[in-house]
Amino acid sequence: MTTLRQPPVATHPGVRPSVVGRTGLYAVLLANAAVVAVFFAQAGFASNALIVLGRLTGLYAALLMAFQLLLVARLPWFDRRIGMDRLTSFHRWTGFSVLWLLLSHAVFIVFGYAQSSSLDPVNQLVDLAETVEGVLRAIVALAIILVVGAVSARYARRRLAYETWHFIHLYTYVAVVLAFTHQVAAGTTFASSPVATAYWYGVWGLALASVCAGRLVLPLWRNLRHRLRVTAVVPESDDVVSVYITGRDLDRLPARAGQFFLWRFLTKDRWWQANPFSLSAAPDGRTLRLTAKRAGDGSAALRHLKVGTRVFAEGPYGAFTALHRTRPDAVLIAGGVGVTPIRALLEELHGHTVVIYRVSTERDAVLLDELRDLALARGAELHLVTGPPVPDRLAPRELARLVPDIADRDVYLCGPPPMMNAVLGSLRELGVPGPQTHFERFSLAG
Repeated sequence: MTTLRQPPVATHPGVRPSVVGRTGLYAVLLANAAVVAVFFAQAGFASNALIVLGRLTGLYAALLMAFQLLLVARLPWFDRRIGMDRLTSFHRWTGFSVLWLLLSHAVFIVFGYAQSSSLDPVNQLVDLAETVEGVLRAIVALAIILVVGAVSARYARRRLAYETWHFIHLYTYVAVVLAFTHQVAAGTTFASSPVATAYWYGVWGLALASVCAGRLVLPLWRNLRHRLRVTAVVPESDDVVSVYITGRDLDRLPARAGQFFLWRFLTKDRWWQANPFSLSAAPDGRTLRLTAKRAGDGSAALRHLKVGTRVFAEGPYGAFTALHRTRPDAVLIAGGVGVTPIRALLEELHGHTVVIYRVSTERDAVLLDELRDLALARGAELHLVTGPPVPDRLAPRELARLVPDIADRDVYLCGPPPMMNAVLGSLRELGVPGPQTHFERFSLAG
């Protein structure tokens, strides 16, 4: 459907928030890596090269573990600018870096000390565990991280229920505590000077405080303040349902169209389970709405929620918002139930907007009537693209036909992973610059 075009609204994005966020993270990490190198040099070098390498890899493993805590703290400033999915991706790669650094640390230290003694590496490890304070705790920490690393590999991750994987992942915090106490007990660099000791306590104190603030204090405070509860449950189709939620002072909740929450509905059988669902309508200060398709036990149970059910929500999360716009006009591309944040964004975006909704059949098009009404009210174009996945109806030629000036627009994309990957490939082929492409995947860790 094509309607009258609204006059474009100019934007002046300046420096992109995502660039600020990523640059801030990299700057913090590099600056601390330099400080660690200085303290390491000031502490003096061991005569054995393997021990030197072992101590250095251990220090950088400890620094990355503290950085890991910052990545999973869900601090609003970073999340709004980078997005939880990208923070989770950083977390994943940092986690494997920690694993390899810790393995290198253990191997270098054991073989280094074995080289200076008459013991073989196995007996040397046993001797260190029995005679050096904190080494046994370090061994336990390494074993935990090895298990977490194994279940985080893609092969294992796909075969584990999210709740099982998440429960195992929580043991990482135990490993962090054990590793820190090992560092305090046995780290020569840690205790080389009062300044070095203050620095390490400061780094770890800030990291742990960030986790407590972002994962515990802020969610508890917001839920005590807003007291969310279910006000309506509306079936949209046989397998899709919308849940309306209200509470106190929702106009003070910093939620934006395109963001999501981790929703926990406080019923006797589901209070322990949290699921990420996007807002399917722009926040209006009075009501929040999520719309979900039945895909598992959590989403299937939404249909049976009772009005008045209390809700514990963590968030809002995500950088899939108008905050990251770089152009006056936009294209919103949705696949299946991925239309929910797209529908919310359509309410908020200014300038001329083109909405492309990809589904197998029109019957699968969730919230289609709302999209049509919104498109009419906001002077937007709406294209419903139906049919089987082959041939690809969002191939470069088709996208260029629907939106000839797509390279001059911001593109927001949400849908199933295969569809998103295909569309991202089409956008690259059409020359859409990376900074103009906005998407987010739900992949939570920690």
